[in-house]
Amino acid sequence: MTYYELINQIIRKKVFETKTIVLFGQNIDAGSCLSGLTRNLKVQENSLIINTPNSENSLCGIGFGLMLSNVASVFFMKQQDFLLLGIDHLVNTFNFIRLKKPSASFTIMNIVVDSGYEGPQSCLNNLADFCSISRTPGFTITNKIDAEQIINSQLVSPGFRIISVSQRLANKDVIETEKIFSRSDDTLFKYTEGNDATIVCFNFTFPQGQELYKKLKNKNINSSLFSVNTPLPIDWNEIIQDVKKTGNIVIIDDSKSSNLSCDNLLVEVMRECKLSNEIVVKRKLDDSLLVPNPDTLIIDYEGIIGKLTASMKQKLCR
Repeated sequence: MTYYELINQIIRKKVFETKTIVLFGQNIDAGSCLSGLTRNLKVQENSLIINTPNSENSLCGIGFGLMLSNVASVFFMKQQDFLLLGIDHLVNTFNFIRLKKPSASFTIMNIVVDSGYEGPQSCLNNLADFCSISRTPGFTITNKIDAEQIINSQLVSPGFRIISVSQRLANKDVIETEKIFSRSDDTLFKYTEGNDATIVCFNFTFPQGQELYKKLKNKNINSSLFSVNTPLPIDWNEIIQDVKKTGNIVIIDDSKSSNLSCDNLLVEVMRECKLSNEIVVKRKLDDSLLVPNPDTLIIDYEGIIGKLTASMKQKLCR
């Protein structure tokens, strides 16, 4: 099963279970149905599925209006770039609404166009910036476990949130793995436990983090693997305690914000832990991102393995 097929399956079940809900967005029930993300949606008698024009500012307003009317809704957005048109509602309208503490749900689920070779208006990957300016919870989905937990917990829960999915992963086999634990607020997942290194994945980098974990294991380097599924800083205690044990941290983040929570994590880790290695893999933000390009976060796996191997040898020699 592909990543989008799984997410579609979970969404279909969740929205059909919801007694009253409005689902809306461009071609969510026509054409490609957002590359299959919203295919075959069905709702109960008192609910609606609406194919809308491209009018994102108005559509964000509609979602907040439904929220005030105590009606749950999901706005499926073709790409994150269009969310820029709704910024005023995300900030000012929601600031007005949050004081009323509404019991209804409004979720914006958007596709991040990170598959490469797009133009400058189809490559935004900045969930952190939207969540920061609007003080809104946000979530990214990377595998079967976090998809099931986040969608079932967040999609129609009271309040407002933004959930982002990756176009790069759309037609790839969904990653099926096991977890050690996850936070009840769906912000942090831990998948493996190791004594030699701590890998922390942000945004949509769990596949790369899992690949690094496997390559390290082949070299007899056992690592803990975390995924941070929110773009905002959180309580880093579980990760910090793990780094105190391993002494090595590898952080991977493929988002395009200049204000990254992974930087916040690194500050806290360096304050609390004695490190042999702090390796951060993130994007270089320059104008090369504004023309069609592969949009790939390059990871020097062999270089990372080399650094960790060297530190382990030094530890053995002490």
